[in-house]
Amino acid sequence: MADDWLIRDARPADLQGIARLYESSGLDEVGSTDIEILRVNLKRLMAWPGARVLVAAGSDGTLLGTLTLFTLPLLAHGGAPAALVEDVAVHPAAQGRGLGRALVAQALRLARAAGCYKLALSSNARRQGAHAFYERLGFQRHGVSFVIDLEGGAA
Repeated sequence: MADDWLIRDARPADLQGIARLYESSGLDEVGSTDIEILRVNLKRLMAWPGARVLVAAGSDGTLLGTLTLFTLPLLAHGGAPAALVEDVAVHPAAQGRGLGRALVAQALRLARAAGCYKLALSSNARRQGAHAFYERLGFQRHGVSFVIDLEGGAA
């Protein structure tokens, strides 16, 4: 099947579409769909070396998917950077068409081009379907993740 989308870097004009993707994917738990918050954060990300917000836009310009990629310099691993993917969202109507796979493949290409030794991502423990998707893409469960909710007042 020919791709009916284009993967590119996000632009400020994409914020409404990104908000809709977060809402339809359940990523709006902490105000992620507030356009002004998104505007400030996209500006920060666009200025941060090693950060990319990717979007997949349909032929009509509608945003169908997004993810954020970070490449992070490290001291260990011979100084090779690592890559981290966050905020993966694909509109439910676009799932199962290869779009999520294409977004992750682009993140992998960018991580390799940056000399990263690994690409990692985390996923909410409840999102079993997402876990199966990531495993089909070749991701392996690795280590144990620990989190302190800084907004919840713990520790």
